Amino acid sequence: MKTFRLLALTLMLLLANVPSLLAADAASVPSWHAQSLAEAVGYVLLFAAIGIAAAIAGYKVFDWCTPGDLSKEILEHRNVAAAIVAGAVILGVSIIVAAAMIG
Repeated sequence: MKTFRLLALTLMLLLANVPSLLAADAASVPSWHAQSLAEAVGYVLLFAAIGIAAAIAGYKVFDWCTPGDLSKEILEHRNVAAAIVAGAVILGVSIIVAAAMIG
């Protein structure tokens, strides 16, 4: 029974891709690849703005979820451990955003 289900699932996946394989020859699919330098610079600025906004939002959400004020702890109390944690949060969010943008 398990083999039959695996065979049926494989067949369904193969048959589901047949129309897309035939349509690939008929029309080209638009992409995010830049066609000019100005378009590439525009994409860089757009993705940088989205990435910076997401990093700031991730830091603010993390600060909201933790007890105390992380910014005050870093700036006024000069807590190095809190600064390392905040940097790790920003770096983690940035890696996630970069992976999402690469696709």
